[in-house]
Amino acid sequence: MGNKRKNVISFVFHSNLCTFAAEMKLLVFNPEHDIALASNLANFTAPHAGRQLRADLGFLPALWAEEGDKVLVDHVESAEKAFRRVAHRLRLLGCRDLPVVNERFTSAKLSVYSDQMTDVLPWGWNLALRASLKRAGIAPALMPSEEQIAHIRQLSHRRTASQLLPLLQMDGTVGESFECTTADEVETLLARYGQVVMKAPWSSSGRGLRFLSTERTPFQMQAGWFRNVVVQQGSVMVEPLYNKVRDFGMEFCVDDSGIHYLGLSLFHTVNGAYEGNILATESAKREIISRYIPVCLLGSIEQKITTSLDLGDYRGPFGVDMMIVREDSMEKTEKGRCLLHPCVEINLRRTMGHVALAISPTDDDILRVMRIAYNGTNYQLKIQRLK
Repeated sequence: MGNKRKNVISFVFHSNLCTFAAEMKLLVFNPEHDIALASNLANFTAPHAGRQLRADLGFLPALWAEEGDKVLVDHVESAEKAFRRVAHRLRLLGCRDLPVVNERFTSAKLSVYSDQMTDVLPWGWNLALRASLKRAGIAPALMPSEEQIAHIRQLSHRRTASQLLPLLQMDGTVGESFECTTADEVETLLARYGQVVMKAPWSSSGRGLRFLSTERTPFQMQAGWFRNVVVQQGSVMVEPLYNKVRDFGMEFCVDDSGIHYLGLSLFHTVNGAYEGNILATESAKREIISRYIPVCLLGSIEQKITTSLDLGDYRGPFGVDMMIVREDSMEKTEKGRCLLHPCVEINLRRTMGHVALAISPTDDDILRVMRIAYNGTNYQLKIQRLK
């Protein structure tokens, strides 16, 4: 992000992921990022679920870390145990053979690594993470400034996806998005479409969404929520509600030479909350998508994203969530036809799709699934072969 951070954002393209050329990098899994970004506070306390996710799955960056990197975790022994379990499972299922590196994890005062550390790579940058890393001894020169984080936050507004969406429209696609600041605007859209979803500009997966229907849930039932979001975040994004067939996305990274496509992410959500990802080769994932839409459409959308999306001086990973919808949910129809919604949202951070790419097989067409399971006490990364 600017010349003074050139050492921080030096990329190499390797193994389906955008990694960084550096002597020692500090990797951080901060899954509370979206909520912290919405709060825009340096002194932010994550909800219990976010803290639990970070504690239980803090080892995740070790799945794509390089030799010499350090992964910041809450508890080193627990992280080692969880990583070894996942690495063993991946070998057993024939996905990837991950090396187990001694002393990869740390929870120590980070100032002890100040001489050799050249980069800090979190799940996503926000003011709260910057403040906590600064207190832990990370040099400010290794982190984006508060002004640069403000830029990341503005790009993370759902307005960015709304502005990209018209540029991706072509035969076989669908999708509209509107930024609203008044109740009248929302009620006009609800009357036009019959069903809409309201989205807070900044929110985490499964949160910040409200569904409206002229028949069952009129605007007045969510008018209080709408007013609060407009006061706190300035506006609300409103979109027609489509008959979704399946979720998927495209994963990218951006460096000084431009935007690079990394691969497809086939994932599953329940009420907007992440459930899991398919682990498969790119060709196998494209074959799955081809059951619904012409696969050539993916190449056209990929090309448009890499050439049309303007992320300013942001450097790092990001993902574009998409979905396949059934056209019979709309009025002008060839009943049963599927269409592509090419930009549901943009996640300006690493995603679970990036995690899936890091551990997906490269040389077989066997399908596996990666999911996050909660047993009532802890979160675990589960990997299974699909029957």
